[in-house]
Amino acid sequence: MNPSGVLLVDKPVGPTSHDLVQATRRSTGIRRVGHAGTLDPFASGLLLILIGTATRLSEYFLGMPKEYRATVELGKETTTHDVEGEVARTNPAWRELRPQEVEAALDSLRGPILQRPPVYSAKKLQGEAAHRRVRRGEEVELEPVEVTIHRLELLEMALPKLEVEILCSSGTYIRAVARDLGRVLGVGGHLSSLRRTAIGPHSVASALTYADIGQPQAIWENLTSPAEALGHLPGFEVGPEEAARVRQGRFLPFPTETPPGDGPFRVLLHGDLVAVAGRKGDQLRPQKVFGAED
Repeated sequence: MNPSGVLLVDKPVGPTSHDLVQATRRSTGIRRVGHAGTLDPFASGLLLILIGTATRLSEYFLGMPKEYRATVELGKETTTHDVEGEVARTNPAWRELRPQEVEAALDSLRGPILQRPPVYSAKKLQGEAAHRRVRRGEEVELEPVEVTIHRLELLEMALPKLEVEILCSSGTYIRAVARDLGRVLGVGGHLSSLRRTAIGPHSVASALTYADIGQPQAIWENLTSPAEALGHLPGFEVGPEEAARVRQGRFLPFPTETPPGDGPFRVLLHGDLVAVAGRKGDQLRPQKVFGAED
């Protein structure tokens, strides 16, 4: 049986997300390794490493809400809206800011908002990443997209820096939150540090360290099964005959005890993942199927 599952890793500042993937490959000897949700090198925190057939499940993790602790430095706006960019403009008026002004600015960024993605991003523009066009000297302007800031709390105010906690929908750029906060306050700002503390129900408190990845035994002892890692999706048990039908790509009658909605749903046999399926009418239709040997 090939090992398969999801590994929670606390990425330190410095390495890329791909560096952690490579380290996992070297440690386990498994080539089929990926990740769900990139972190920039200057950022730290939770990264989900997918091993074996779990690499086919990345799309079901990417849409989960994410939690961060971030430091915003006011008075300087950079080209990339983070600490790695060049300073584009400065404004010393941050010295005059009062706590109530900061709270009002934070409040304006809470809830469903339209956010313009940074041009230095992987956001596609006519099939090409925006940052590639910018680096060629092209003028790029991306259309705003709707995101949701579920929580945006001020943890510490030590001007010109603000430490905040953010819970947001997938697709939110924290660099853009820092940029927009600076602009609402009229002084400019950029993201000076970032740490991801949670992805959906998965917390960095349960993650391995970068050093732990070098120990295969630590990986196997902490590997979360695909069925458990997808615990945020509704699931139900089937019998061996139904599991065999699903693994052949055949449809099943939709179980009456399953929560409403079109899915996705976990199809389980003795707690192991058989498939991820969707609903169409009164049928349960497999979308991704996993064999007994996976």
